[in-house]
Amino acid sequence: MLEYMPLLLFLSVGAVLLLGYPVALSLGGTALVFAFIGEWFDLFDPAFLEALPNRIYGIMTNETLIAVPLFVFMGVMLERSRIAESLLETMALLFGPLRGGLGISVMIVGMLLAASTGIVGATVVTMGLLSLPTMLKRNYDPSIAAGTICASGTLGQIIPPSIVLVLLGDVLSAAYQQAQLDMGMFSPDTVSVGDLFVGAMIPGLLLVLCYILYLVGIAFFRPQAVPAIPKSERNLSGKALLRQVLLVLMPPLVLIVAVLGSILGGLATPTEAASVGAVGAMGLAALRGQFNLQSLKTVMEQTTLVTSMVFLIFIGAAFFSLTFRGFEGDELVTDFLTSLPGGTVSAVALVMLVMFLLGFMLDFIEITFVVVPIVGPVLLSLGLDPVWLGVMIAINLQTSFLTPPFGFSLFYLRGVAPPQVTTPMIYRGVFPFILIQLLMMLALALWPALATWLPDLIYE
Repeated sequence: MLEYMPLLLFLSVGAVLLLGYPVALSLGGTALVFAFIGEWFDLFDPAFLEALPNRIYGIMTNETLIAVPLFVFMGVMLERSRIAESLLETMALLFGPLRGGLGISVMIVGMLLAASTGIVGATVVTMGLLSLPTMLKRNYDPSIAAGTICASGTLGQIIPPSIVLVLLGDVLSAAYQQAQLDMGMFSPDTVSVGDLFVGAMIPGLLLVLCYILYLVGIAFFRPQAVPAIPKSERNLSGKALLRQVLLVLMPPLVLIVAVLGSILGGLATPTEAASVGAVGAMGLAALRGQFNLQSLKTVMEQTTLVTSMVFLIFIGAAFFSLTFRGFEGDELVTDFLTSLPGGTVSAVALVMLVMFLLGFMLDFIEITFVVVPIVGPVLLSLGLDPVWLGVMIAINLQTSFLTPPFGFSLFYLRGVAPPQVTTPMIYRGVFPFILIQLLMMLALALWPALATWLPDLIYE
């Protein structure tokens, strides 16, 4: 009976989630019910739950996790400063003479917003509200327009400073140390959020480049699907356009360089860099005349709401993981993954498939704090690089959020798209970008140095 309890626990959590209950309460509540049942039938040692206060105290005192509310504050403040609107307008004027130029502008603005905010939902909704009507007005193919917006919005998963990478870095650090201790290494190496930020830079930028090359290909083979902006609507001279590009583009670029540069240069930890980003976002909002006490209050409320949700999930996940371990679920997973034919390759492929499917119904936070602590130590004990594994997980979840019929990014866009953009159109539009992401994952699998070379170079 004991060997079936971890599987029943996992399936029960999924069933409760499908009924619509909040994730944090589903994790904690289901785990507690199973713990009581297990104790009643003498299958579970309640001493496992005695570790819960230490787990919660560890979450409260974890300096890395302080970066979460700071990066959320930074993203929400930048969203309210209407920076996306100015960036899109300016980039459209810059690339407007080219076929597909508006799509390229949306992709570049999405990349900048991803690096500035790191919040997928906010980026997709913002770009959907601002750019989709403009692209349709310019006679863009609705499918291509929708796919471009969804793909650019999910870049927040992989472009640093991503909240996904902050959380993954913290969890993988603990998993990496546990894996080394299990292998008898009592002075284990560490992996930091900064390592993951650096490791994600090359794959993230390559993804953006591949997206843009796809749009250039569409402009070459199907020019009528991505027309240029008429010359009559581009009313700025060369010098005036250059001045506007500098005025609009430089402030967010300076902020991004300040945040990432301080981490890459070893001047600040990700948490300290996040505080720089939060202060810089307030300064940027003030420069644009969007900063006042009312806006600060609104941003603080939204930041508190998101942060509370994240940390409540932490607590629910702690209940779940302790109960799962109490039923010897971690040993079951270890035995299963290490006994697969094909060894490490099969284990990684299976874990990525499971995470991909879970991405249809769980957000990245739940997957990071429920699934990664279970499978992370096993995979890392097989000799995988933790930075490479973190980047693979981030791109995998990014692909899941784009994939029909349950991708979160598709739901976000569907909620703000006009009626003439149908759901099948959105599905057709994202398919090429899904293929690009799968090819990127294949490239990472074949050449792990895409993720590991830069961290090794910088932190050598």
